[in-house]
Amino acid sequence: MEDKELKMYRDMISEGSTVLGIEFGSTRIKASLITPEGIPAASGSHGWENRLDGNIWTYDLDSVWDGAASCFAGLAEDVEKTYGVTLSSAAAAGISAMMHGYLVFDEHDNPLVPFRTWRNNITGEASAELSELFQYPIPQRWSIAHLYQAILNGEEHVGRISFMTTLSGYIHWKLTGEKVIGICDASGMFPIDTETQDYDASLLNIFDRHIAYLDLPWTVRDILPEILPAGKQAGILTEAGAKLLDPSGTLKPGIPLCPPEGDAGTGMAATNSVRQRTGNVSAGTSVFAMLVLEKNLSRLHHEIDLVATPDGKPVAMAHSNNCTSDYDAWVALFAQAAEVLGSKPSIDEVYNRLLKLALEADADTGGLFHCSYVSGEHVTGFSEGRPLFVRQPGSSFTLENFMRSLLFTSLCALRTGLNILYEEGVTADEIRGHGGFFKTPEVGQRIMAAATGIPVSLLETAGEGGSWGMALLAAYMNRKDPSITLPDFLDPIFSAGMGTPAAPDPKDIEGFNAYFERYHKGLPIERAAVESLRG
Repeated sequence: MEDKELKMYRDMISEGSTVLGIEFGSTRIKASLITPEGIPAASGSHGWENRLDGNIWTYDLDSVWDGAASCFAGLAEDVEKTYGVTLSSAAAAGISAMMHGYLVFDEHDNPLVPFRTWRNNITGEASAELSELFQYPIPQRWSIAHLYQAILNGEEHVGRISFMTTLSGYIHWKLTGEKVIGICDASGMFPIDTETQDYDASLLNIFDRHIAYLDLPWTVRDILPEILPAGKQAGILTEAGAKLLDPSGTLKPGIPLCPPEGDAGTGMAATNSVRQRTGNVSAGTSVFAMLVLEKNLSRLHHEIDLVATPDGKPVAMAHSNNCTSDYDAWVALFAQAAEVLGSKPSIDEVYNRLLKLALEADADTGGLFHCSYVSGEHVTGFSEGRPLFVRQPGSSFTLENFMRSLLFTSLCALRTGLNILYEEGVTADEIRGHGGFFKTPEVGQRIMAAATGIPVSLLETAGEGGSWGMALLAAYMNRKDPSITLPDFLDPIFSAGMGTPAAPDPKDIEGFNAYFERYHKGLPIERAAVESLRG
């Protein structure tokens, strides 16, 4: 960085004119500090993991705040080291987190049950019944599915609920005191009416009538957070909130915050995929592809989420709970083997070397079969997962084919959902990718193009991820021209950073399609593994 640019950034930080975005992802909490024009200036991160507690995937709420403080401390350290100034304020900020799940509180703001994350596939009965009742797809991950399943289970806490929200909504509430949520994150709680930019009023009434026999002290609207679209101010960082982010007391209260959003919304912002016929795919622990719709789908599809862009446009989302977790475990095992043999490569080197082998493999992986279900998979009908690998005696069992099989299988559930959209005539001119799946150059991009059949581009800023997308939404709140739309605001930021799309290679497509057929033939093996290996 040149001295002139360094001084400019230093002055912005000292004056408090930079913008902050923090995202709570499934394995990492990341903070991004950007200029008002969207240029990354500094970052911080903190690793964390969910845990399986009594068959529930969860995070301790204490770990939310420990992680937030650690992440912000890393950001502040990066600012101090790079610019020689102290980070004490910002012009705007925003919070993002994993969508969906179930966080409920009583009238005294106490949590009623441990946080039930998106990863839980324990609401099958509620999901099916509500989808039929609403004639609208209600995936198992959605907050309303969790709530209704708790009702069906007869859980005692239901009558004491005062507030229900998502992880981003919870964090924003504690930082500002405001019980609000961005429209994209809200669209993973309860169906949205994109015309009114609010929860679907008719479906709210249907739900309340459906549970009227319980004589509960609340209606569903009573306990849902207020929806705000992108561009609105959603509160001010309080003194208590500032202490949660920065226990040292250096961070000053008073920073305006934009509506909290889910990781789907920040993914759309981080890839400039908010116009019709644009799409993006976020691939990491989970993988989901989002295509902005030109028209509504012709009928109900239980496998497809209908959500919204951060500015309230309808979006179809194909979502898979499982993507990189299984191949991450295999890469870690290979790294351990290398160390036993006397080599100590960095984990990045292990990833790069092994994943690149996939491009040298047989197109269809030589007859190998993986199922990467660490957790359940809604789109293929699994409430639990058992990662497994199968080969036939005649399979070509090479390291190249093994790695390609791991990559292919991580996208097969996603493709199962995308096929439904393709049959509906939904498509995109280009898919913009981001997430850890794309970290090794060329590999993730080429495999994703084969799996989707659509050209895939990687933005130069794709590695910045959702925290950068959240910071962009916070910057949009501070735009000088209030009439400018979100797509028009984002376009100049991305004008110089759009990567060249990688068109699908016909041989890769043919190989993936052969593997995809084998994958679905192999799912009964996975079902038998779930049934046979309990506890």
